[in-house]
Amino acid sequence: MDIKNAIEPLPGVIMRALAKHSDLRGWLIETFRDDELPPGFRPAMGYISMTHPGIARGPHEHREQSDGFAFLSGKFRLYLWENRPQFEPVEFVQDVGEENPVFVIVPPGVVHAYKNVGTSDAFVLNFPDRLFMGVGKSEPVDEIRHENDPDSRFKL
Repeated sequence: MDIKNAIEPLPGVIMRALAKHSDLRGWLIETFRDDELPPGFRPAMGYISMTHPGIARGPHEHREQSDGFAFLSGKFRLYLWENRPQFEPVEFVQDVGEENPVFVIVPPGVVHAYKNVGTSDAFVLNFPDRLFMGVGKSEPVDEIRHENDPDSRFKL
């Protein structure tokens, strides 16, 4: 796969630096383009989430869904854990957000979390490749939640 400025911290995880274009009006960042997405990843929906300082989302993973995240504001610590049986367990941690804007694609079986380590509310754009709870919200949620398991190896 040849995605401009991309790294692959875990197999199938794509992390691409985002370019901020600033002028007198403010700034613009292209989060993704269809011609730069890997084969098989096509976002099915988009939403924005806000996270308060000191708060984490995750860790969790999906059985079938890939997540696309655009970290553009604030300061987040992104955590990725390899949990697919065909790969060795690996943990990847990186600070992302306003000072390091990135677009990250997380495939099924990779446990992921992010924590707002900044001092103000911050936003993440979310682009999963599956509809939440399927068409008409009629299916079970495709999520394995590890954050409430005291015996989980996935710790922030």
